[in-house]
Amino acid sequence: MRRPTNGYARRAVLAPLLGALLAGVGLTGCADEPEATSPMTVRVLVRDINIREEGVDCAGTGPYLFIHNRAAYRILDGDGKTLTDGALPPGTSVRTFQEDLEVARIPTYCEFAIPVSVPPRDRYRLVVDDRAPIDLTANNDEGPALVAVVPS
Repeated sequence: MRRPTNGYARRAVLAPLLGALLAGVGLTGCADEPEATSPMTVRVLVRDINIREEGVDCAGTGPYLFIHNRAAYRILDGDGKTLTDGALPPGTSVRTFQEDLEVARIPTYCEFAIPVSVPPRDRYRLVVDDRAPIDLTANNDEGPALVAVVPS
């Protein structure tokens, strides 16, 4: 028996294969949908006890000089996967304690507030300037936030 030599026979065989291939590609695309994320603030409190005015721009001092405006950061999940990254904003000095000392310069900590949007996880960690990861703790006192205290 002789095979047909026209293109119709080849198209009849290739059309179902092409349809199956395209259907498989469509199904694969559904699995790659991005995870839902929630906006929150990562608050980093650097307990450097520096003497400065309250409410001014600051950066970490002493052993925390690496925590400063424009320092690279990454937010990791418990498995070490990077969820988001960027550069730290300027820090703002906050009171170390509430007693009014009646002077302009007081003991302060430096606080960084980083707006992020991350998927829900059981554990989050912060890496600044490729240093050791710092555990983040959920705190919703002032809205959804993850908090790191340095040193812990």
